[in-house]
Amino acid sequence: MVMNITTIIITLLVILLIGYAAFFAYDLFKYKEEFEKETNFWITGVIGAIVNFFDPLGIGAFAPQTALLKFTKQTRDKLIPGTMNVANTIPVLLQALIFTTIVKVEALTLVVMLVAAMLGAILGAGVISRMSEKKIRLVMGFALACTALIMLASLLGLFPIGGTAIGLSGVKLVFAGIVNFVLGALMTAGVGLYNPCMVLVYMLGMSPDVAFPIMMGSCAFLMPPASVKFIKEGAYNRKSALSMCIFGSIATLVASILIKSLPLDVLKWIVVCVTVYTSTVMLRAGLAKVKGANN
Repeated sequence: MVMNITTIIITLLVILLIGYAAFFAYDLFKYKEEFEKETNFWITGVIGAIVNFFDPLGIGAFAPQTALLKFTKQTRDKLIPGTMNVANTIPVLLQALIFTTIVKVEALTLVVMLVAAMLGAILGAGVISRMSEKKIRLVMGFALACTALIMLASLLGLFPIGGTAIGLSGVKLVFAGIVNFVLGALMTAGVGLYNPCMVLVYMLGMSPDVAFPIMMGSCAFLMPPASVKFIKEGAYNRKSALSMCIFGSIATLVASILIKSLPLDVLKWIVVCVTVYTSTVMLRAGLAKVKGANN
């Protein structure tokens, strides 16, 4: 049963990868004469490689990618969201395929978490869109900061949490599903799912490496539909998306190989470091918005 469900998920990911790649390639070929001349293929390629190398570690690609695209002026601001979604979809699908294949997760846990995130993005988007972005970021930033302290205490032997479990059941599974539903909804507000999902898995006593197929699979099933919409509307920079997709995919494969070889203790420290980073970014963004509102 476990094998069958895992095989189904992998098959669906392969279908999404092939279907999306074909649709993306068709659009590029159709409009090849309209590629943006002001965009430097190599600069955007480096940007794609950098953000997608660190993305599998849970840092997330969108925030640094936005900053780098703005700084280098390679893509018009209004096209940045579409360009990032279109460019990062294939790297994320590759991440999900790799880690779903090599990391063992109990089938029921994986399905519940993936479905919860998808439903959160679909059903929870309306609710999240009515919430204040600054409050979301401040609350998430504060919560992640507190969590980082707890995880650090655990690593130092002061407060035991974490574990080696590859699945959940009962109340823990229900709780994990609810939280991942919320995280899926928060993605619509620009709050990345990767790091909070890593924290959730760790706090519930599961092995940190179990978070990789869960968080990557959650995003892999969400991104293709959104990216196809951007492609249909032509709301993206084709040249930037192509170069970031190519070099980002290569970087993703390299990073995945490195992550596979990391011992469990190193992964735990990575979770803590990424959580501190994410918390800092969210708190700064939230406080900056508050400051801006008061001026």
